[in-house]
Amino acid sequence: MKILVTGTAGFIGFYLAKALLERGNEVIGLDNINNYYDINLKYGRLAETGIKKQEIEYNKLVKSKKYGNYKFIKLNLEDQENIAKLFKEQKFDKVCHLAAQAGVRYSLTNPNSYIQSNIAGFMSILEACRHNNIEHLVYASSSSVYGMNKKMPFSTHDNVDHPISLYAATKKSSELMAHTYSHLYGLPTTGLRFFTVYGPWGRPDMAMFLFTKAILEGKPIDVFNRGDMQRSFTYIDDITEGVVKVIDNPPEINKNWDEKKPDPSSSKSCYKIYNIGNNRSMKLIDFIKAIEKSLNKKAEKNLLPMQNGDVKATSADCSDLEKDFAYKPETPVQIGVEHFVKWYKRFYEVGV
Repeated sequence: MKILVTGTAGFIGFYLAKALLERGNEVIGLDNINNYYDINLKYGRLAETGIKKQEIEYNKLVKSKKYGNYKFIKLNLEDQENIAKLFKEQKFDKVCHLAAQAGVRYSLTNPNSYIQSNIAGFMSILEACRHNNIEHLVYASSSSVYGMNKKMPFSTHDNVDHPISLYAATKKSSELMAHTYSHLYGLPTTGLRFFTVYGPWGRPDMAMFLFTKAILEGKPIDVFNRGDMQRSFTYIDDITEGVVKVIDNPPEINKNWDEKKPDPSSSKSCYKIYNIGNNRSMKLIDFIKAIEKSLNKKAEKNLLPMQNGDVKATSADCSDLEKDFAYKPETPVQIGVEHFVKWYKRFYEVGV
């Protein structure tokens, strides 16, 4: 099976590509390696999969030095002409689209980059899938789409019509666009609403990374809403396992779908939405304690009010994913945090 994975210089895409390669799939990785955060981290991930920085050029396939069944291409999502050409030449069976302009806070100051990557870019992928008989398109949505919803845990069976950031709005738009292509062209699509993912090689704009860096440097950490936040923290290996299971199982038409009481998570078309994360939420302050324990060092906390675009709590109802694929994250937070801290110290040569 030949699979396109977009965002393979990114956190989740990097792990997913490795998992698919190690089980024998042929994989093409795609990323534009933008400078939203430190590109050295992105090149570091690529190097782990045998892709050498000096060989990367725009719109050129590079063969992995580690995996015989892996190639990488640097390409912008919104480059519709070259995206279409790539699909036509490579003849993918399935696509997992994880590439996007990420980050809630960044969307407050750089809104246009979200429209280009997350709307125009997704349109390129949808059109290419439509014209190349793709068996299944899996794409990244986000828990941010729940916006002003207060009902907990967040369920895919509830409407999400009140986003509170442009990032969330673009992810909701992706779900609507995907449904349209499932309905009009019979393209099987599955959207995954990721909750807070952490682990080695994680993004430096995420709490795990920011807190660890600041504590090691003896600097105060910014704790929003004075620490009164909850998140469904999920370790990267658990997330990767779930994504692989979803890729392997294209959605079917929901024959019981009721037009008078429409279920937002499914359709009369081959379309499905899942939450993917941990059913158990954790207080932010307890997550900080786990980091302090792993570092054997106390954090100096800068307690701040809630930041625009943030939500106070996320709690994932992943019962559909558990029911359909026996998905259940198992990694305890303390273990996952220790794995991250060991990687961080080694990668940045701190305290080793």
